[in-house]
Amino acid sequence: MHEMSIAQNIVQIALEHTQAGERIEQVVISVGELSGIEIDALQFGFSAVTNNTAAQGAILTIETVPGSIFCMNCLAQFDYHSRTDPCPKCRQHQYVVIEGNEMKVKHIEVN
Repeated sequence: MHEMSIAQNIVQIALEHTQAGERIEQVVISVGELSGIEIDALQFGFSAVTNNTAAQGAILTIETVPGSIFCMNCLAQFDYHSRTDPCPKCRQHQYVVIEGNEMKVKHIEVN
């Protein structure tokens, strides 16, 4: 379950941006729909790794970034939802993911 290590990294990033005595209330991240990250597993992992830290009880808010590809065969760009699907125009698999492969920590709310 690589989501657990991703959750650990998110918490580590959040903790690095807090001062002594501050508590993390919320972490907002963006996750690309083509990233392969299982959202439910990430939420579970986040809850588990925040125990006994300044992030215990923090809310993890996840914003989804839609996938987008550029087809190198027909030179078209499309919204895309699955890495296993061919290009919707030419039906080939020769494309580059432009967006939707990323995961970013966007905002950390502390108290």
